[in-house]
Amino acid sequence: MNKTIAMVAAAAVITLGAARAAPLPEANPDDVGFSRQGLTRLDDFFAREIAAKRVPGAVVAIARDGKLVHYKAYGMLDPDKGTPMPIDAIFALASMTKPMAAVAGLTLMEQGRLPLQAKLSNYYPAFADMKVGVTEANGALKLEPQASPIFIHDLYRHTSGLMYGGRPDSSSPVARQYPDGTAPAIEGDTQAFIDRITKLPLAHQPSTEFEYGFSIDVLGAVVEKVSEQKLGDYLAANVWQPLGMKDATFHPTDAQRPRLARPFANDPLTGKPQSIKLLDTPTKFDCGGACSFATIGDYIRFGQMLLNGGELDGQRILSPKTVHHMTTNHLGPEIKNNVANIEPHRAGFGFGLSVAVRTGEGLSSVPGNPGEFTWNGAYGTQFFCDPKERLVVVVGTAAPGELRKYYREQVQDIVYGAMTK
Repeated sequence: MNKTIAMVAAAAVITLGAARAAPLPEANPDDVGFSRQGLTRLDDFFAREIAAKRVPGAVVAIARDGKLVHYKAYGMLDPDKGTPMPIDAIFALASMTKPMAAVAGLTLMEQGRLPLQAKLSNYYPAFADMKVGVTEANGALKLEPQASPIFIHDLYRHTSGLMYGGRPDSSSPVARQYPDGTAPAIEGDTQAFIDRITKLPLAHQPSTEFEYGFSIDVLGAVVEKVSEQKLGDYLAANVWQPLGMKDATFHPTDAQRPRLARPFANDPLTGKPQSIKLLDTPTKFDCGGACSFATIGDYIRFGQMLLNGGELDGQRILSPKTVHHMTTNHLGPEIKNNVANIEPHRAGFGFGLSVAVRTGEGLSSVPGNPGEFTWNGAYGTQFFCDPKERLVVVVGTAAPGELRKYYREQVQDIVYGAMTK
């Protein structure tokens, strides 16, 4: 056991000085309020988890004041082949795609081309005819007309009434009619997705309840309609390339595929088979809710851009005022807040324009400050930004089971526990 941990620790030390491709300037942790010794708890934590065969590997990036204080790879990229985890491993981001798709939409908003109060049916008319599914006492599903239309605003904040099928956090009988998050992108193109989703009932009246689902996928389709480009092409030109996010993509190339992080064949908690289907199954449209890939170095540049108020290294993506609007809670008292149902440690969070937003002290099971904004991916990735602490953290693992939620909580505990001021 000790030998295994030592080997893992040795493999882990792909540190700040090792890669010319460090995504941000580097700093001594002590100079920006971190304990170097405290940060070694991350090394110890992942060494234990990898030795116990609970996760194949990880990449962790932490920046404060715009400078990297921790940037390491741990364990294995591919547990079947025993490939060491490189610092530039590429992760299937799942729902961490959503903030990037939202930024694409917000750039169009700044151009006067996609206002929040525009009706979704202006872009795809079939959404106007969707009915709301209401469960009656006998279990039957009654269909009612929309009391108000779905607005673009509802897509960003998940108040459209659209949902995902098969999510354990939803008790709605409507869910049985919905596909899972990536199925439409595997099965057909953008228009086929719109045709499929608009034939289903809404889970709630628009603008009344946070319901996690296909809202950002639909937003991505609207971005395509307005920009007259595929979502990935629009993001490449307006976000990824300006920020130097070299590996961000919806469609990994043959050259990128050897760097894709892969999970264990079986879930360590249940023993049941698990997979990340998108690693080997191409998508037919660029689904803004779940289908992108990137390195952790790429994503920390994206997070740092948001923390900086929309700019990084002289490249402005959004106005500071737009970023502030994006990262402010948009779930008013009239909207039922179900954010903590999605992420168990999200008590005390509201939701902004595609990101969860911490609204108060306490309540959450993880440390942080009001104003923190964050979101995670179902395959084991996470990111959070704490403006008060000038902090950005991005973590990549290939852990598509429930264990991913454990890592999200533990990493945040360790990061804040390593801060000295």
